[in-house]
Amino acid sequence: MKRYIADISDAQIHQIDVAIIGSGLAGMYAAYHLDDSLNCALFTKEQIEDSSSSLAQGGIAVVTEKDDTFLYHFQDTMNAGAGECDEMAVRTIVEEGPEQIEELLAIGAHFDIDRHGNLLTTREGGHGMNRILHAGGDATGQEMVRALKKTVLAKDNIKVHENSFVADILTQDDEVVGLSVYENDAWHVYKTRHVIVATGGIGQVFRYTTNPGVATGDGIALGFRAGAVIENMEFIQFHPTGMYTPENRNTQCFLISEAVRGEGGILLNDANQRFMKERHPLAELAPRDIVARENYREIQNQASPYVKLDITAKSRDFLSKRFPTIFGKCMENGIDMSKDFIPVGPVQHYMMGGITTDLMGQTNIKGLLACGEAAMTGVHGANRLASNSTLECLVFGRKCADVVNDEFTGADIEIDIPKPAQNENVSFDTEEMMVEIKGIMVKYCGILRNGPSMMYGLHQVEQMLAVLDNAKLNSLRDMELYNMATIANEVLKGAIARKRSVGAHYRIDEGRTY
Repeated sequence: MKRYIADISDAQIHQIDVAIIGSGLAGMYAAYHLDDSLNCALFTKEQIEDSSSSLAQGGIAVVTEKDDTFLYHFQDTMNAGAGECDEMAVRTIVEEGPEQIEELLAIGAHFDIDRHGNLLTTREGGHGMNRILHAGGDATGQEMVRALKKTVLAKDNIKVHENSFVADILTQDDEVVGLSVYENDAWHVYKTRHVIVATGGIGQVFRYTTNPGVATGDGIALGFRAGAVIENMEFIQFHPTGMYTPENRNTQCFLISEAVRGEGGILLNDANQRFMKERHPLAELAPRDIVARENYREIQNQASPYVKLDITAKSRDFLSKRFPTIFGKCMENGIDMSKDFIPVGPVQHYMMGGITTDLMGQTNIKGLLACGEAAMTGVHGANRLASNSTLECLVFGRKCADVVNDEFTGADIEIDIPKPAQNENVSFDTEEMMVEIKGIMVKYCGILRNGPSMMYGLHQVEQMLAVLDNAKLNSLRDMELYNMATIANEVLKGAIARKRSVGAHYRIDEGRTY
C-alpha cells in the first residue's frame, strides 16, 4: 500500500489551526462547535451541500415523546446491532441526543410540528416507539444541512474550501502534522496538528447505492494510510428499498425512505403476495438487514428484478404532503404512488465500520479524529438502527470539536514534505477499473456471502491494487480509484475473516471451512 499518493514537492504551504474533511452533518456540526478563536479550514470535494446528509429522508431518532425513554431507545439500538454495539457509545448518543435537537432548533432548523406546536414523530423499522423527527415530510437531512450551512458560513473563523480534494493526511511519529489538498489547479499543504475526518461512506464501491458520487471511501482510506485502525468493514448495510430503474446502475439510486413503510407501506412480490408478514413479527418494519435479505430472495426467485412497495392505501393528498420529495421523484418516473406500486430493491446504503474511535472521536493517531459515517464509534454494531446515523453525526461531531477546543496545540510545525514514490508509468483504464470494482463487490460481497466467492473477489481486487501500487496516479480520479480499491480490499478481508453471520454480514455458508 502506498503511504502517500500525491506528489506535493512543489506545493504551496499554509498554516491553519484545525482541518475538517467533509461538509455533511458531522463535519459542519463539528465546525459550528469549534472555539471562535480557532482558524478552521473545512474541505469538501464538491459543493458544501453535496453529501449523504443532504439526502437523508427518514429523519433523526431521538427521545422526545412522554411515553418513550432512553432505555427503550438504547434497547432498540442494541437489538438492531446484533450484539456488536458498544454499550457506552449507544448510551452516549441516546442520552445526549435531545440536547443536540434543542441546539439545532436554536440555530433555526425547522422540524415538522403538529397544530399545537409539538414536534411530530413517526416510527421506522426496528423502533418500538415513535421517535423519528422529520422536516419537510421527507427532507430532514436537507433542512438540517441548510440550517448548519447558514450558521457555519456566518462564522468568521471558518473558511469553506469547495472543490478541494484531500489526498493525504501527513504524519510524523504517529502524530498529525498536516494534509495535502488539490484546489484551484494546484497542490497545497495545510500544516495543522488537528484533523477531523467526516467524509461519509463508501457507497460508490458498490454497483447499486444510495450514496452520492463523492462517496468513494476517501476519508477511511486517508486514515488507514496514515496508520489509523479501521474495524468492522464487513458490516455494510443494504437498504431494502432503493427505487429500481435501469439508469441507476453504477451511479446512484434514489432512496425510498423506510418512513413509507412506517406509514403503512407493504412489500409485494410478482404474485402480489405480501411476503414479509410471514418472515418476521415486525413484517415490513423488521430491521433493515432482514427486510433487505428477504427482498433479495424474492427477486432471485421471480421474473422481475424488483419487488413492489404498496402505499396506495393512503390518499394522494396525504402522500404528497408527507413525502413531497419521494412523491415528486416517483411522478418524474411515471409512478403515482397513490395508485401505483413503486418498484424497489435492496441497495448499499451505509457503512457501520470505519476508522476506530473512542467515545470522544479520537483515533490511535494523535491529532486525528473521526465522526459520522467514516468513523467506527461502536454505536451501530453489525446493523444500524434507522435514523440513528444523523443523531450520531451530531453527538460525535460535537465531541470532536470539544477535544480540539480542550487540547489545541497551535505552535508552528516544521514538517518534512514527503517525497513522491518512484512509480512506473503503468497503463490502466480508471473508469473501467471503477466499474469492475463495483461489479466485484455486488456479486461477491453483497447481501448474501460465501467464502469461495469472497476469496475470488479478493483475488481480483488484490490484482488491481498490485497494478495501482506500482503506477503513478496522474489524476484525482486515479486517486479516487486507489481509495475505492483499498476500501474494497478491506471490506472483503473483513468479510472473509468473520466466519459467522451477524447483522448485515450474512453468510450462506456459515460454519464451513475452506
